[in-house]
Parts: sequence; structure tokens; C-alpha cells
Amino acid sequence: MGPLNGLKVVEMAGLGPAPFCGMLLADLGAEVLSIQRVTRADLGFEVPTRYDLLNRNKQAVAVDLKSPEGVALVLDLVRGSDLLIEGFRPGVMERLGLGPEPCMAANPGLIYGRMTGWGQTGPLSARAGHDINYIAMSGALAAIGPSPDDPPAVPLNYVGDFGGGALYLALGLMSALHERRQSGLGQVVDAAMVDGIGSLMTMHYGYWQAGQWDLQRGSNTADGGSPWYTTYRTSDGGYVAVGAVEKRFYAELLSVLGLSDADLPDQNDRAGWPRLRAAFAEVFATRTRDEWEAAFDGIDACVTPVLDMAEAPAHELAQARGSFLRDNGVIEPAPAPRFSRSAPAAVRPPPVAAEAGTAALRQRGIAEDRIADLIRQGVVAGKLAPQEA
Repeated sequence: MGPLNGLKVVEMAGLGPAPFCGMLLADLGAEVLSIQRVTRADLGFEVPTRYDLLNRNKQAVAVDLKSPEGVALVLDLVRGSDLLIEGFRPGVMERLGLGPEPCMAANPGLIYGRMTGWGQTGPLSARAGHDINYIAMSGALAAIGPSPDDPPAVPLNYVGDFGGGALYLALGLMSALHERRQSGLGQVVDAAMVDGIGSLMTMHYGYWQAGQWDLQRGSNTADGGSPWYTTYRTSDGGYVAVGAVEKRFYAELLSVLGLSDADLPDQNDRAGWPRLRAAFAEVFATRTRDEWEAAFDGIDACVTPVLDMAEAPAHELAQARGSFLRDNGVIEPAPAPRFSRSAPAAVRPPPVAAEAGTAALRQRGIAEDRIADLIRQGVVAGKLAPQEA
């Protein structure tokens, strides 16, 4: 059933990091109820439910939060829950009547998780932003890219939204839950993406102050600046990733490439890096990506193919590990991490709130006649049984 079996969570549906945090908990066995809008938000695009993977393993109900009855319903759900997750701008939940004060009055043991970009306090707390803005203000974006002469390279939004955001919120929730075992009390967890990203950069801030990291991106050992920690194009237009940092791995790299250390600049001679890079690029361009994968098979040189999302699930590594799941034509990453004794149950597809809401409310202890009344009033999306209509 998963290590979080028995944990009850109310998630206020939103975008990106908050639903991802809810998914992480649901993947590990928590009972996560997603409170969704009665009418969908206009995002400029719509993802079919079966592909809305951040909602997998969850229950869902669509509630009109502008109605007093909808707010009262959520407060009743909170009374029987351990955690609440919300990802709105500061003040939104308070205006709905669902801020920490009323929720924790209803349930003093509630852990109230707040996911924002800028945090609940500070000069930017009320300002809009996205992942790119948060990583820009944390020092991370300036450090990403192949060259100081080119603009910073924009990574996928896993750095801020999911790495610095959702994962830190999940850690905060679990920490507060552990503390509740001693105090018996809940608390608010303020998870700001800009804080989490800064935390992810801890090692680099230390290296920079020690003189071991250059602020110019693309000029360090592990940011693509060194010729032995970067990517190279192959003859078929593919790429290989090289991470031969340690001397023994670097020696294996040279051996497979057919290059002699005596004919090349020293590995750590930065003045010689352009020459090394050119030599490596010339050799890698002579074979296809798959040929290089075969050449480095079984060799500890830290060289791997660069796979895209269509290729990664089919690779033998993913196949052997069961790293991806396939259900009715949908491919999705498997829950992580793995547990030796309390493995989670099989993954359930994302629910349709209008279809699943009645059962979800019933499971949370809401009376049948109240559910029927809420549906009649349009407070909850759903269909009445013929005898209730």
C-alpha cells in the first residue's frame, strides 16, 4: 500500500509544483483528494485527463469555492485530513475563507503546505512569476549555459517548479508531520521556489567563495566548460554525454577514443581545454551515437547516449529497472524511490472530477444526502442517481 498509507491529504488543484507534490505523496500511498474547479481555468491549452499525469493516484472532486457551501465542504474535509497543499499567490486562500486560521481552527493538527515562487513574505511575494524568474533570482540561471558569451540556457521547469519547489514542499510536509508526533500540533510550511533553488545551489555557493567556481558560466569543470564534462555531436546527428571527471575515468575515455595523453594538454590545464575539446569532437564525429554507446559498453568512462523522451523508456536500462509504466497507451515514469518492504500499489490513472467526486466525498465521510444537495445546487460537479434527481 505504500509507506504513506493512511495519510490523508487535501490538495487545492493548481499548476505544476503543488500538484506534483501531491502526486509524489499519492505515489507513495497517501490518500490525496484534489479539490478542482467546477469550470476549468483558461490556460490557453488543455491536457486530456488521461495524460494529466500529475493527478495520477489521486481522488478528485470539483467544488465551487465561491459559494459558502463549497467552503464549508472543504473545511469539513480538512477536519479529517493530515495535510493541506495549496499553490496560490499569498492571500488567495484567505480571501476564499480557507487560509491557515480557519483551517487550523477546524483541525489544530493540520499541516498547511503553501507553495509559491517568492514566498509568503518579502517584497516580491505578491508579484507574478514562473520557474524562469525564480531560477533567475536565485543565482542558478546565470550559471547554466555553455559559454559566457551566450545567453543563459533555459532548462526545463523541473529546476524551479519541481526541484526547488515541489520536492522541498514534500520534505517540509514530512518534517512537520514528524514534529507533530512530539507536539500534537500542526503548522504552516512556507515553501518558496526561490528558497529551494538557492538551497540546491548550496555546494556551488561554497565552491565560488572558496575560489573553486568561476561566475562565468561555461568555464567550470561541471557546467559544460571542461571538455570532459559536456556533450559531443556524433556522425548521425545524435549526442553523447561525457562525464569523465576522475583521472581513472578520463584515462578510459582517452583509451576508447584512441587518443594518447602524452599528445594532449593536461586534463586540468584550462588553457588547453579548447584543444582538448576540438580533439574529442573530431573523434566523436566519426561514429554514430549507437556505435559510441557500444564502444563504451562495460567501460567506466562515464559516457552515455543522450536520449529523448521517446527513447528513454525503451532503453534497456529503463526496461530492466521498470523505470517507466505503460497503461492503455500512456507512458509515464514509475513512482520513485523504491521501497524494499512497503512498495506502493499499482498506479491509478488520473480521475475525472465530475465522475469521481461523489465516491471521493463518500469515502471521506460526507453524507449521501448532503452530496446530493451539493450537486443539485451546483456546488459540486456530478450526476445524481435517478432516485435523487
